[in-house]
Amino acid sequence: MLEIAVMLVAAMLCIALVLNMWRLIIGPHAVDRILALDTMYINSIALILLYGIYNQTPLYFEAALLIAMLGFVSSVAFGKYLLRGDIIE
Repeated sequence: MLEIAVMLVAAMLCIALVLNMWRLIIGPHAVDRILALDTMYINSIALILLYGIYNQTPLYFEAALLIAMLGFVSSVAFGKYLLRGDIIE
């Protein structure tokens, strides 16, 4: 039963990733593209966690944590670039 639920959620997350990719390409403003990229980070973290649950190994949880940290830093850097025009003062 758990395998069916994991596969169903993985399919939904893949659909969400495709819709985020569409927003990343079509997005009319830079803010829309940054938000789509941030949402793609979150969805990819969820997919990695689901894969770790499916394989019953804790190695993928560390990879998801690493991607979460990189996603946070890149979102802050993009936001700072949009507000000020430069990242490093």
